[in-house]
Amino acid sequence: MELVIGTKMWSTWSMRPWLALKRAGVPFQETLVQLRRVEASEAEIARHSPSNLIPVLKDGDLVIWDSLAICEYLAERFPEAKLWPEDPAARAQARSISAEMHSGFSSLRGELPMDLEVRKALAISEATQTDIRKIVARWNLMLKAHGGPFLAGDWSIADAFYTPVATRFRSYGVHLSDYGDAGLAGAYGERLLETPEYLEWEAGALADRPQG
Repeated sequence: MELVIGTKMWSTWSMRPWLALKRAGVPFQETLVQLRRVEASEAEIARHSPSNLIPVLKDGDLVIWDSLAICEYLAERFPEAKLWPEDPAARAQARSISAEMHSGFSSLRGELPMDLEVRKALAISEATQTDIRKIVARWNLMLKAHGGPFLAGDWSIADAFYTPVATRFRSYGVHLSDYGDAGLAGAYGERLLETPEYLEWEAGALADRPQG
């Protein structure tokens, strides 16, 4: 099994299935494409991906080129890893919040891009503030409904989808207490950045940081 990913410092979409694979304990080959070297990156990605986008999972002759589809495949391929909750209600809500991250929060994505080395406060637009309030509300809803410590109880794909968001909040000095959080969501965000899987990703990002 091979996972083709983009630069770890920046690629949120690559981080998500990578975390799921690590959590599942599945051996895989990691193929890294350094992004932001436009011509080289585009040509290299095209060799791997029908959509010219990454991440891409290769399992034998099978190629999967969307982060959520990859995670769904892993959940089905390795049911013992319990990447989705066993409870149907928790699983449905975990899928809902993952899909919302997959397709939404465009202002947050554009204004607060993931960069694991960044530490700076920004003046945040009202549109991005609205996205942050929604995320705080969703995190609180899930944590209260399922008792934590993660969104649907035990760690799941939903947490893989929100780990990059937690890095953004840290990078840009976003205090969730300014957006309606009484502490539950903030503690959860910190917890995501303390998992062994995330710490391994971060260490790899720092080791493979682009030069120049």
